[in-house]
Formats: sequence, structure tokens, C-alpha cells
Amino acid sequence: MTTRDEQLLAIRPIISSIKISNNMSTDERFQNLTLRPIIKLQNDLFVEVFKNYISKHKNVFYELTLDKRMHYIDNAIHKDIKFRNALKGIIIGLFTIEEYKLYITNSSALNKRMMNLVIQRIQSQIQLLEPVLAEV
Repeated sequence: MTTRDEQLLAIRPIISSIKISNNMSTDERFQNLTLRPIIKLQNDLFVEVFKNYISKHKNVFYELTLDKRMHYIDNAIHKDIKFRNALKGIIIGLFTIEEYKLYITNSSALNKRMMNLVIQRIQSQIQLLEPVLAEV
């Protein structure tokens, strides 16, 4: 029987562009080996969660220019604590026990890395946030 940790590791995508070196900081290594694969795995969920966020905030997002939309994404994730905590939960829930133990030793710095990666991911796919018009 496989353990929870083994199952979690098995479903993570492999990111071939990740390079690991001996002179990397522990945080950078954690970002590349843990955070990036989990965030890539959860990509579709992040897009849907952000669409829901837009909807819950009266669709103001759709009235903004592209520059202001980028700022809106950044601001929503940095300033809305409840929303940020929900996003963190989507990621932390897929940590192995060992990764969680490493995470709690430096959670503040790792949270910053985590949220910056999520912001970059959502901003790079901003076109997916457009409302889908019903076909006639």
C-alpha cells in the first residue's frame, strides 16, 4: 500500500526547466522542488478560484484596463487575507509531512514565494479570466 506522501509526490508534474544546484538556498530549493510543481498541478483550480473571487466582488475586474487588472490580481492576493489564506491552503494541503515540517521552519518567507508564484501564474493567464459569453 502506498502512503499519502508517495501518492502526493506521484501526481505532481515534472518541470523539466527546474535546475537544482548545491549553492541554492533552502527556500529556493523548496520553491523549485515543492511549490512550483504543486502550483502547476493546481493551476486550473487557481483560475477558477480567482474567477469566483471576481464574481464575489461584483465583477469590477472586467471594467478595468489590462494594467489595472494586473494590479487587481496582485492586490487581491496580497491584501485580502482570507483569500490569501485560502490560496495557501490549496497549496499546503498537498505538502508531504516532511515538506510541511520544512515549511513551518520558515513559513513567512515561503508564503511570500508561494503568493508571488500564484500571482505570476494568474497574471500570465489573464485571458482565461474573461467571462465566457453564452452561445446563441
